[in-house]
Amino acid sequence: MRVDANHLCTFSQDLATSVQRCDTGAMKKLINDAADVVSESLLGVEAAHSDIVRVDHDQKVIYRKSAPVAGKVGLISGGGSGHEPMHGGFVGMGMLDAACCGEVFTSPVPDQMLAATSAVDGGAGVLHIVKNYTGDVMNFEMAAEMAEGTEVATIVVDDDVAVKDSLWTAGRRGVGTTVLMEKIVGAAAEEMRDLAAIHALATKVNATGRSMGMALTSCTVPAAGKPTFDIGDDEMEMGVGIHGEPGRTRLKIASAKDVTEMLCAPILEDLDFKGDVIAMVNGMGGTPLIELYVMYNEVDKYLKSHGVTIVRRLVGNYITSLDMAGASVTLLKADDEILKLWDAPVLTAGLRWGC
Repeated sequence: MRVDANHLCTFSQDLATSVQRCDTGAMKKLINDAADVVSESLLGVEAAHSDIVRVDHDQKVIYRKSAPVAGKVGLISGGGSGHEPMHGGFVGMGMLDAACCGEVFTSPVPDQMLAATSAVDGGAGVLHIVKNYTGDVMNFEMAAEMAEGTEVATIVVDDDVAVKDSLWTAGRRGVGTTVLMEKIVGAAAEEMRDLAAIHALATKVNATGRSMGMALTSCTVPAAGKPTFDIGDDEMEMGVGIHGEPGRTRLKIASAKDVTEMLCAPILEDLDFKGDVIAMVNGMGGTPLIELYVMYNEVDKYLKSHGVTIVRRLVGNYITSLDMAGASVTLLKADDEILKLWDAPVLTAGLRWGC
């Protein structure tokens, strides 16, 4: 997939401008210095999870501690920081072998991705799992082209039904299905399936997963020191992106029941989900768990009324937007193969069971 490099350059210039205009007086965050947030966060990841991962602090890459695993397809993802636990929280047995960490809401660079690709190659090739954002796609593509001696396959996740061709994408954005893909494909890689089979499975997951999100508030990027966008106290943004990109429409705040319908109806209109699904009700970073369970109850009822049965689920913060209040819903069609891989053991900082 080819992308426009000018788009990335424009974003970088805008970010530099926002840093120059930084007003930390308008921001409350548990940080030391806005310029050190990502590097100090990685120190914390290493200190907390050294039994699962190791961290290359120069390249800002989180590795599975045992990587490379001989004979196993290596799995790499990555993106701008600020979406935790995505992606570094999903590095470990049963999921990713490496996650490349960009600065906040900024794509990692090809050198990071190339280093990770070489480091996790256990002789069976490497799969790049890429969310469909212009910088991510372009930089992973460059890294794949530079990875001499390693067979690389790429899957671009584009599951967001809210909008097409948004501020940072050509086509649909890649969001919640990425989490489910990393778990399912990660389990298949543990079974030592070959690269072609792993890529085919990732393609299947991407084709049968859909997401949509909403926001009650903006997020605040540490370097900017102020909210990314303005929104009224009585307003919500439907179809928002995980970087605060505008969605389908801005409305007055509604009940959880009404919000659920506004999120789920477009998903069901886009793809026939009748039957069994894996569902994720995801928090955007600033929504308490009590509200996410209120949302899950409404999602469960809504789907049942439309012939859709949730057979596996996640409720919590899995792909966030810093401190944004809001939620997203992701559905993935579930068959016997998908459920077997979903139930397989996983041991990461952000997801673990069966171990």
